[in-house]
Amino acid sequence: MLRHLLKLIWKRKSRNLMLTLEILLAFVLVFAIAAFAARSWQLYRMPLGFQHATVWAVTIQTGKDEAQKDDEPLRGQFRRVLEAMPEVEQAAFTTFAPFQNSDMRSTFQVPGGPTMPASFIEASDEAFSVLGMSLEAGDWYSAADDGAAAGAVVINRRFAEALFPGPDAVRAAVGKTFITSTSSSAEPERYRVRGVVEDYRRGGEFGTPSNFMFLRYSPSGTVHGLRTILLRLKPDTPRAFEAALQRQLKGVRGNWSYTVAPLSDLRASKHKMDMAPLMVLSVVAAFLLLMVAFGLFGVLWQNTTRRIPEIGLRRAVGASAGDICRQIIAEQFLLSSVAMLAGLALLVQLPLTGALGASLNWPVFFVAAALAMLIIYLLSLLCSLYPGWRASRLSPTDALHYE
Repeated sequence: MLRHLLKLIWKRKSRNLMLTLEILLAFVLVFAIAAFAARSWQLYRMPLGFQHATVWAVTIQTGKDEAQKDDEPLRGQFRRVLEAMPEVEQAAFTTFAPFQNSDMRSTFQVPGGPTMPASFIEASDEAFSVLGMSLEAGDWYSAADDGAAAGAVVINRRFAEALFPGPDAVRAAVGKTFITSTSSSAEPERYRVRGVVEDYRRGGEFGTPSNFMFLRYSPSGTVHGLRTILLRLKPDTPRAFEAALQRQLKGVRGNWSYTVAPLSDLRASKHKMDMAPLMVLSVVAAFLLLMVAFGLFGVLWQNTTRRIPEIGLRRAVGASAGDICRQIIAEQFLLSSVAMLAGLALLVQLPLTGALGASLNWPVFFVAAALAMLIIYLLSLLCSLYPGWRASRLSPTDALHYE
């Protein structure tokens, strides 16, 4: 049966070529959307590395009265005022809150080794407790690191494995030092690894894991001054607490402005922003697939009409209506399979060469390929059902006399 169908398709290769190309383009389009969705789901299931449920972020806008680099007394004043509120369990300070579209990046290296890009933020000693983070190896930095020659840092597993490759890189990284990579004549900054965490995906569930480093706020000052306060609140604290919080903040620095937002709200906003491209692409893909379906249906209808004498001959020699319908559907499935095999031969080069990096790893590729094939087969089935049914309803006498 398969051999017979292949012969029929080959005899009409000029007609089937455009149909095959149309299916191929549709398959590539659906594969791209499916890969985007599969990668998003894969990222969503990865651990964030911190807890956000009861944490609020206070973003500070200083205006002309910029925060001084020597801001330890100011941080202490904020901490005392805020932690005196019954709703606040603990306060911490950091450059940026999680889920914000802000980033600081630089390149680092072990002396004599390759350079490694990494994102980083400054964070106070309490930030890890406020965010509910846990260590994989080493310790958190603390007041014991005051006056150290190298800045105390906590890095994530990915960064530890990049800087100090080898067996058990996570534990081996603890206590090691590295420097900033710079082409200038200035002395590079030195950092000492105090601890390693599994991950910290500040961009949220859809953020791609990357090298990350927490740099300790030094008592003598910070690189960028006071920017964000993180507050762990008691469970079920109402949003109305923001008014009392604003009053306390204004009591410390009345000429600054403060934006207060629970991390859960920032997370929801970030999700909408991250999912917007997928929603737009899905709408575009649905429209294009609808166009492909209309075109595919029209071509199949035309091809079936041209084959009425052939169908009549098959009916005359004993083929049943079901045989005719199954033949039309099987031929369309075979054409779809040829088109998708050609598409897979091209698309498999992407994970093989690593052209898209982790965005198109093998699990994502296989899931996207399976989803795209399922959708194209379903589309082919829907478009071939009616032409196949109409062809099966032809009587042998009418078909043989058709002109």
